[in-house]
Amino acid sequence: MKPAEGQPRKVIPITPVGAESSQTEVISLYEAQKKIYPRSISGVFARWRWAMVFLTQLVFYGLPWLEWGQRQMVLFDLGTRRFYIFGLVLYPQDFIYLTGLLIISALSLFLFTAVAGRLWCGFSCPQTVYTEMFMWIEHKVEGDRSARMRLDNGPWTFEKIWKKTVKQAIWIAVAFWTGFTFVGYFVPIRELGGELLALQGGWQIFWVIFYGLATYGNAGFLREQVCKYMCPYARFQSAMFDRDTLVVSYDPERGEPRGPRNKTVDHKAAGLGDCIDCTLCVQVCPTGIDIRNGLQYECIGCGLCVDACNTVMDKMKYPRGLIRFSTQNGVKNHWTQSQMLKRVLRPRVLFYSAVLVVLCIGMLASLVVRTPLKVDIVRDRAALSRIVAGGKLENIYRLQIMNATEGAQRYTISAHGMEGLEVASETAIDIGPAESRWVVVRLQIPYGSASPGSHTVYFDIQAQGDKAQVAEKSVFLVPR
Repeated sequence: MKPAEGQPRKVIPITPVGAESSQTEVISLYEAQKKIYPRSISGVFARWRWAMVFLTQLVFYGLPWLEWGQRQMVLFDLGTRRFYIFGLVLYPQDFIYLTGLLIISALSLFLFTAVAGRLWCGFSCPQTVYTEMFMWIEHKVEGDRSARMRLDNGPWTFEKIWKKTVKQAIWIAVAFWTGFTFVGYFVPIRELGGELLALQGGWQIFWVIFYGLATYGNAGFLREQVCKYMCPYARFQSAMFDRDTLVVSYDPERGEPRGPRNKTVDHKAAGLGDCIDCTLCVQVCPTGIDIRNGLQYECIGCGLCVDACNTVMDKMKYPRGLIRFSTQNGVKNHWTQSQMLKRVLRPRVLFYSAVLVVLCIGMLASLVVRTPLKVDIVRDRAALSRIVAGGKLENIYRLQIMNATEGAQRYTISAHGMEGLEVASETAIDIGPAESRWVVVRLQIPYGSASPGSHTVYFDIQAQGDKAQVAEKSVFLVPR
């Protein structure tokens, strides 16, 4: 097409094939990852984080070694398909409880996020906990933030080699002990220890190494990249936030314009805000963000920047709270803490709370009234129906009776549902604690006493000396 009259002609320079243009600019499609060196800080939120580290790891590392009677207190034994949780013995048929637990956990996460943002991420998430542990080891071996930066940027000296070696050795030990403990929830941990020492159990060794390497890589190297790029929660958390959610907030009206100053200077008269631009809030952040740029999806809500800023405010003799847990409405409207807390009970929070309470009560009630006896019925497909001696018509069934108690039980088997129906096989069976057993049961009726077709019958299994009783439905086939 020709250009319109009066318009300048657009010239596009063409570089011949094989020729290089001196003005060509190479644009990288990604930014190289810069290592973050978080500074150690003390304060209210830092102490809460360490309290959660101690609490979660005391439970995680200690629980597999506790016993309940003659067994491990908490054990998800995949080999025998038994799940032991304190005094409960659960079977795969009790999978509904796992479903309920997962739904309760998800709703709890939604509720906590709606109220106070990413509390789970900042204080209890395994990635946060193990990263905190690994950074503490790094701090003790290599020194504080400036010492670690000098060590990494300096040449490979004897000091650098032995410090890196010691750090990596401790990391590996913690990581593989974590992997061993995790697998100990699925294989009896004392047996697992013996098998590993004897180099037995290929799958157990594989999973210990797998989870050990996962801990080592995630907490030692990936760290904040897991929270920023790999964790889906960071991406959809904004759907659960609103302007009344408590999040880590910077008060720009009070802090800007920022700038360094001597603490003896009247900064208000100089036209400065309370922020002295020390960047300490950035230096302590585990994900390396600047909270002064506003709410960002990378923020895990740990509150370390709050501790750092409050420390600076104390030194400068300024009021605390330049960076604080607040709501967007609270910062904008200058609300007090009590005014913000009044907005907590909003429709979203009430809905999550109501559903969560109903689910928890329902699950607890189900566990309380749960019958510690499971029965599965399978018909014998080889002989659907047959005539036996004595003029009887017989159907054969296989019953799997599962004892979900910690003691041996004796069960009686009976049946009803048809005229003249009787159990022609053994009517009493002994089953050990937390065991299951397949039993062949023969049901008979007088020949000709029922019309051809399928008839509903019920098996009654009763524990002797116990109230546990189960009635399971099946069918009795009468041939034409």
